Formats: sequence, structure tokens, C-alpha cells
Amino acid sequence: MIFAEYAQYDGLGLAELVRRREVSPADLVETALAAIERLNPQVNCVVQQLRDDALAEIKAGLPYGPFRGVPFLVKEFGMHFKGMRTSAGSRLAAGVQFGNDSELMKRCRAAGLVTIGTTTTPEMAFNANSEALVYGPTRNPWNTGYSVGGSSGGAGAAVGSGMVPVAHANDGGGSIRIPAACNGVVGMKPSRGRTPTGPDAGIFLWGMAIEFAETRTVRDSAALLDLLAGPDDGYFYDAPPPRRGFLSAAVTPPGQLRVGVVDRLPGGAPITREIKNRLNDTRRLLEDLGHICEPVRLQYDEEQFNESSIRLWATTLGYFMEQFAAITGRKIGPKTVEAVTLEVYRYAQSLKALQLEEAMVWQNAVCRRVGAVMRQYDVLLTPGLARDVAKLGELDQNAQGVDMRAWWQQIIQGYSAFTALFNTTGQPAIMLPLWQAKSGLPLAMQFVGRPGDEETLYSLAGQLEQALPWAGRKPALYA
Repeated sequence: MIFAEYAQYDGLGLAELVRRREVSPADLVETALAAIERLNPQVNCVVQQLRDDALAEIKAGLPYGPFRGVPFLVKEFGMHFKGMRTSAGSRLAAGVQFGNDSELMKRCRAAGLVTIGTTTTPEMAFNANSEALVYGPTRNPWNTGYSVGGSSGGAGAAVGSGMVPVAHANDGGGSIRIPAACNGVVGMKPSRGRTPTGPDAGIFLWGMAIEFAETRTVRDSAALLDLLAGPDDGYFYDAPPPRRGFLSAAVTPPGQLRVGVVDRLPGGAPITREIKNRLNDTRRLLEDLGHICEPVRLQYDEEQFNESSIRLWATTLGYFMEQFAAITGRKIGPKTVEAVTLEVYRYAQSLKALQLEEAMVWQNAVCRRVGAVMRQYDVLLTPGLARDVAKLGELDQNAQGVDMRAWWQQIIQGYSAFTALFNTTGQPAIMLPLWQAKSGLPLAMQFVGRPGDEETLYSLAGQLEQALPWAGRKPALYA
């Protein structure tokens, strides 16, 4: 049976229908796959459809978790399930297969989520868009001439277009939040150590990366984090447990908050006039809700921040590439990886161990400077992006003459200027689709909490979702 009202519900809403036996998990799977069949030729965000596997999982018996029967998609980078094939967005890795569920995947299954496919990512997740040569471009459901963001762009587009209400994503420089901004969905980057990385990884991207999801609603995000959070066996670090729970926080008003408003970061591009106006509108909305807002400047050494981040990214990606090459038997070169990725690999080979220790010292210095400022504020407010959503082809990692540092400057300092800092600091940050740009595309704002304090962010996000609802805004391509 195809469930006609499918895309009107969030994940918890669909699970409630399953609980009341108004629809079955198989109905939801068939409906989601029908939506993918209809929309994916235009959006190109789903790589593999796993209908038989999903129905077999349902037949075997689903756990009675809060998301029981809800269709779910997994990004082709990071978290994985047993038997999953991936390319990691690269010709080098195409065909790699995993022999186990990661711990996070086990928790997604226990929540009741049903995996129906995989989503696109840029090569090795090192891009603020999703136009890997191995897949072709993923297109924005609001306007197919525009980017979906990256690196969890396939996930963002799938949720934004209503194919699924929840999709796996991860974030090492903005990769949950950038697609949330581009596709008009909710993107929470949890605190460092909040979700498990085992058993295949310990410190994911030197502590800068975190696994979680894209969702359509605040309550889905909060409820899912309640289910996925917590350490796994042999963990390297862990975030402090919540005081009352994330979903409980999302439905509880936050009380008066002290909000620092940030309109530019060291080395980052100035924001456009339209984004500046919407930032001011957001500040006024917060004040109307009873919060105290004031401008704040974050000061740190921008060159040390950028160089240390580049070194750590290069080392991690270089290691992944060598692992993929060993598995597939392919050589790392221009026939197997894209131009910027190859530059990253070459730079990684040149690095010495002492330079990595130096990079971590610089990262620590940035954390301390920002951490001292956070003593004064409950939340920081920043723009989502520094400028309009990029057009397809604009962020081209195969463009002539684009080296690694020029690439970092283009995608981080010039485009997503407000996200990567909080991967370094490990603070939780949530992207909310509060506004719509004159172009018709989403225009998001980012809210950043103190380390370990997702609860305050969820309380504020729930309040904003009621004060300025975005659920009624749908893209041209919607399930």
C-alpha cells in the first residue's frame, strides 16, 4: 500500500501511526521508495535502493523503538551496516563493502529505523557541496540549478524533498549544518563525544567530526539523539549526559537566555546584505521572546586555525585513501581521485609527526579563546552561510589551478564561514531553516551552545519552531 499522507508526518508521527496500526512498516517502506523513484531522477541524492533488505528486516521483526518502521537512509561515508557497499564518493573506493554494523548503526536499528538505501557524498566528504564525479551532481529540490551543500548533501536533499523524515549524516567542518541550510531542514551537530564512533574508529577526524542525522523537525532530532547518545566500548572521550533528556528539553521553553550575536569570524568573508538583515530579524525575534542579545567578537589566530584544520583533514583523508587503495587494489592518482583530493593526499604525505602535534596545540589555543567567551553566553547566534546557496558547478574541486589551501579558503572561509570553528571547539551547533531568501531558497541561522549543552539548543530550537514555523514551506520537488 502507498500511504498518500506520508510526507505530512515527521519520523515520530509515522512511528505513532505504526504503533496504532494505521499503517505498517512495509507500507512506509514502499511509499518512501515510490517517492525516491519519482524524485531521485531529478534530485540524484539516493545511490542505492535496498527494498529487499528493508522488507526482510521488517519480516524478521523490528525492535519496538520510538522510530519503529520509519524509513531511513545512510550516507556513503562514516557510519555503516553489515554488507553495505560504498564508494565514499570516489572512484578509488567504489565497491568497498563493510563486514559489520558500526555501534551507531546498531543503535539506529534499535530505535526502529528501517534502512532503505544510501545517499551521496562528495569525494571523501571533503566539500561543501555534493557533486562527486562518481555519482554526478546532487541537485537542490528547491531549485535544481543549485547545490544541496555537503558533505551530507544527499541526506539533506532526501529529507528536504520528503523522501524520508530522517537520514544519517556526519559533520567534520559543517557537513550536517551546510546541507541543512541549503535544503531547509534541521541539522544538529552534537557535542564532541556525544555519539559513538566505534568499533572501527576512535577519535574521528582528530576530534573534529561527529556522527548524527538530518531531520525535518526539532523533536525528531532531539528524540533521535536521546536514543543514539552515549559512549561505546573502549571510547576515547564522552560528552556529559543530559540533565533531563533532549526530547524533554525540546518541548520545554528555555527561559531567558543570554545570546551573543556573531556576524563575522576571523578570516571569514563578510556576509551579504540579505543575510545581515535576516540575522538582525533573528535577533529581534529572540528579544521578543525574552532573550538578551548583544554583539560579540570571537578572536583567535585565523592562520593557525586554518592551517591546523587543513593538516588534520589531510592526514585523515590520506589515511582513508591508502586504506581504500589497499582494499580495491587501485592506485591513488588522477584516474581514481579528484584534483583537490589528490592535492590533499600529496600534502598528507609531506607532513611530519611533529607538525601534527603542533596542529593540535593550535587547535587547543582556538578552543581556549572561544571557551573563555562562552562563559558569558548561553548561546551564540551566527548566520548559516556567509552568502547565498551556491549554484551547481560553482564549488568545483576539479577547477583549473585550485590547490588545497585555495580550496579551503573557498569552501570554508568564503562560503561556510561559520561552521568549521565549532568542529574545532567541539561545541554543539544546530542549523534552523528560519527564513526564505528572495531567491526562494532556504536561508538558515546557526545556534551554538556551550560544550555538552545540546539541551539548551533544543529548548531554544523548539521555541523558534513554534514562533516562526517552517513546516509549511515545501520545495518544488516534494514527496
